[in-house]
Parts: sequence; C-alpha cells; structure tokens
Amino acid sequence: MADDDRDEEEQPQEDLKDRQGREAAAAMKSMDQEGPEKEQKIDASKVQQAMQTLFAAQKASKDAERAREKELAAVKVAKEDIDVLAAECECKDRKAAERALRLAGGDLRRALQAYLEAGGVLAA
Repeated sequence: MADDDRDEEEQPQEDLKDRQGREAAAAMKSMDQEGPEKEQKIDASKVQQAMQTLFAAQKASKDAERAREKELAAVKVAKEDIDVLAAECECKDRKAAERALRLAGGDLRRALQAYLEAGGVLAA
C-alpha cells in the first residue's frame, strides 16, 4: 500500500515536470520564431539616414575645429609675452603658454586673467 501511495504522489510531480518542460520548450521555440522578425523590423533606410547624419555632424565638427585652429594660428603673439606667461604660470611647456595667449587674442593681461580664473591651469 505504501508503494501505491508513493506512485500516486510521484505521478503528479512527473506530469508537472513534463508539462513545465513542454511549456519551456514552447516558450523557447516562440522566442526563436520572434527573433528574426524583430531584426527585420529595423528600417535600413532609417539606420542609413542616422549614420549619414552622424557622419555629417562629425565632419562639421572637424571642419569647425580646423577653422578655429587657423584663426588661432593667425593671432600675433610676442615672444616676450610667452616668456612672461610661462614664468608667471610656472609652466615649462611654452606651447601651452603660447596657446593660452592665442586664445586670449594675444593679450597677456587677458591670458593671465584666464589662468587665474581657471584655478591655475593654462587653457588648452
């Protein structure tokens, strides 16, 4: 009788496991079937348009940076001003001092002010 009780208790558990296994398999199958459809829903023209927009923005940014560098290169800077700024800022990199002066339009006073306002860091 004890064996009959155990068989009856094990039977529903086995059915439950089988049913759960079938449900899991069905869920996996439905996920596999939905996967490619989701990928196909991506509109290739929208992706291409987004990439073109991104490329155009990057190009415009680079062009603006080049134009800004040309403007800065055209600013006249006195060698003596570079020496003073480098000495006052205790900067060993004369290029940083020169760039700070160019950003300040060649004005030593403005470059020193910018240095002090930046907390002792030369503008890059």
